Amino acid sequence: MAERTLRGARLGGQSFEDERGIEFAARQQVGYRCQQGHDFEITMSVEADVPAVWECPRCGAEGLSTSGIQREEKVEKPVRTHWDMLLERRSEKELEDILKERLELLRGGEIGPAHLHRPAPKKKSRATA
Repeated sequence: MAERTLRGARLGGQSFEDERGIEFAARQQVGYRCQQGHDFEITMSVEADVPAVWECPRCGAEGLSTSGIQREEKVEKPVRTHWDMLLERRSEKELEDILKERLELLRGGEIGPAHLHRPAPKKKSRATA
């Protein structure tokens, strides 16, 4: 194993670069308070959009911004049901006519599964004696 190791390096080694000549991005501290009363600060870029809510690192509850940033209310669309979409295409009178037509076809045995068809009336045949 000794021949496979790298000389001068160790597991989890150190970086030999220094921080000279590096300009860090401007930062800001943003404060939050959760429902449990925990106060905490998050470091963010000055250019970042600061969220109104952040998860508390101690209890996991939602922490609200202490700087007065308000949560955006989302506009919810009303739920469209199948019936609503059907009424956009047809009137109730048209739907009633279509239903009557389809029921006649079903009862006549022209459409639908065979077990739903009504058997045709049997004709009595005369037996000769």
